[in-house]
Amino acid sequence: MITSLSPFVGAAVVRRLPVRAGIGLKPEHFREILAAAPDVGFFEIHAENYMVDGGPFHHYLSRIRERYPLSIHGVGLSIGGESPLNDDHLDRLATLLDRYQPESFSEHLAWAGHGEVFLNDLLPVPYHAATLARVCSHIDRVQDRLRRRMLLENPATYVEFSASTMAETEFIAEIVRRTGCGLLLDVNNVYVSCVNHGRNPYDYIRALPLDPVAEIHLAGFAREVDAAGDPLLIDSHGAPVAQAVWDLYRYALEALGPVPTLIERDNDIPALSVLLDEAHQAERMLHGIDRHSREARA
Repeated sequence: MITSLSPFVGAAVVRRLPVRAGIGLKPEHFREILAAAPDVGFFEIHAENYMVDGGPFHHYLSRIRERYPLSIHGVGLSIGGESPLNDDHLDRLATLLDRYQPESFSEHLAWAGHGEVFLNDLLPVPYHAATLARVCSHIDRVQDRLRRRMLLENPATYVEFSASTMAETEFIAEIVRRTGCGLLLDVNNVYVSCVNHGRNPYDYIRALPLDPVAEIHLAGFAREVDAAGDPLLIDSHGAPVAQAVWDLYRYALEALGPVPTLIERDNDIPALSVLLDEAHQAERMLHGIDRHSREARA
């Protein structure tokens, strides 16, 4: 039985992203966005880039927020870490969310620090009972402090733990059942992880609980080769969305129906028009699924 939602159910206005495609908001594009007002569904920011009181980032975000829906994506809470959540970080996050009232907030199923050491990476966790209890406790704490439902993102992984006793999809489903959190389905992460571990990404999608999915991420990856000579995909966010990921996205939409979708690009940032083209491609697929759903109901 879900009990952790009770402190914040009804305490905040329920907001949802529009069922459209959005892009990550980058400083390189601030002025062009304000000047051109591009047709895009929403913008997403990384919370940690805005955890200060003022400065140019807030100046531009405040103006852009007046025109567009907003998603805030955290990368530093270390939800999967063994250490307790950092209260100062959580307080700064709460202040940021109160300031901008985003339609969506999400974090990763990963850890990024231990004790006083912070690693600039999103690292995997073993999938067993002890980790499950810890992750659920951390999510409960986040949702209670922020007074909102958070979305949990499935990870991109390059190694697995022999100590795991659950499949990743089973682990995620149990987190949702216990905490009532939603899911951010990163389709690129699904593809990257499944290729790296020799699994079928379509089977992964089928095994996930799909009703809690409230946002999708699409991104590009880099190709490497591991020490055994096997393919190794890296979730680089530095390339266009690969065709294999577009195909998996279409499959996910057919199972889910239309879901707000973000194009992520955090490295080798291209011109705004390039990101908008990818967002428009995702939106055409969204509209196609939506039209197909309406016709099926008719």
